[in-house]
Amino acid sequence: MMKLKRLLQASGAAAIFSLLGGFCAVQAAVPEEPRSLEALHKAALAEGGRVIVYAGGDTAGQQDGMKSAFESRFPGMTLDVIVDYSKFHEARIDNQIATKSLVPDVVQIQTLQNFPRWKREGRLLPYKPIGWSKVYPAFKDKDGAYTGVFVDAFSNVINSKLLPDSKQWPREAKDYLRPEFKGRIVMTYPTDDDAVLFWLKQVVDKYGWEYVAALAKQEPIYVRGTQAPADMVESGEALVTFSTDAALVPSSSSVSRFALPEHDPFVAWPQQAAILKGAKHVEAAKLYLSWLLDPATQKDTWYMWSVRTDVPAPQGYKPIWEYANGDPLAFGRFLADRAAVERFRAQVGLYLGEVKGEPSPGFPGLHPERALSH
Repeated sequence: MMKLKRLLQASGAAAIFSLLGGFCAVQAAVPEEPRSLEALHKAALAEGGRVIVYAGGDTAGQQDGMKSAFESRFPGMTLDVIVDYSKFHEARIDNQIATKSLVPDVVQIQTLQNFPRWKREGRLLPYKPIGWSKVYPAFKDKDGAYTGVFVDAFSNVINSKLLPDSKQWPREAKDYLRPEFKGRIVMTYPTDDDAVLFWLKQVVDKYGWEYVAALAKQEPIYVRGTQAPADMVESGEALVTFSTDAALVPSSSSVSRFALPEHDPFVAWPQQAAILKGAKHVEAAKLYLSWLLDPATQKDTWYMWSVRTDVPAPQGYKPIWEYANGDPLAFGRFLADRAAVERFRAQVGLYLGEVKGEPSPGFPGLHPERALSH
């Protein structure tokens, strides 16, 4: 009897603890930002008027357009965006946390596997920006630890001036094996960029390693970073690529065209962002994230898909989550299994070689606070 009594007492205590824990969790839930962008702007100016973002990317000036748009929208604010490969930013942030020397307010990178880890470690400041409730549910953390801020996608980009007949454009993976593309394909080293690596992973899953061997015989032009393929196709130095993005609606001055495959998979993902716990410019960070999710920013500043369910895709496109061959969550699942990623990367290197050349963003160092000169 005494044993049973102690068990019931323990069970009751556990139940009470569970109820209290649930109550505390509800009490601690973060609401969506109730303030307007104008109110956040005032708070950010009072805080000092600056926000520092570590953004994944390929060249020092790649985020200049976003910087200009933000600073024009919010007079008196300074947006310092330091661009580097996401894999270097994740290491940089981990090291800054370890050495108690955190610089960025916001981290905005491609290596999606870090955000759940940082959440578990208590490194992120929960925040639900203005418009958070309109973000596609699978693109955000339910507790507001991080959220997708725009959708990026890598697929076929073609120089339409050099290849004006759209019927001749490469769309499916095997199109890149056509004789006329030999030596005219520019490709980011798959062993250097996880999104390009995942493009190849999906192709190998469908066509086998024979495809990679055949692709190597096409003598691609290898580069570091994914901005170079876009630039080289636009300039005509290369004819086609599958290892970068491009505007869904091209500008009148651009000859590059983005073309999705009809059957083969392509790579799409929500680029995620979060405020780091210990950030020096919290109000400015909140302003920045809320501005990124603002419908006008999603529609007019970003050039691919929106993460919001109430911002329609450009004419001729579906919402990204409706493409059966472009699952925007598949890349995140791939990244989460690091051992499998590294095994696949090592095998790709046997066929296509290892990375050569300097990193395209330059060398920002351990504690960068401003973009490198460009």
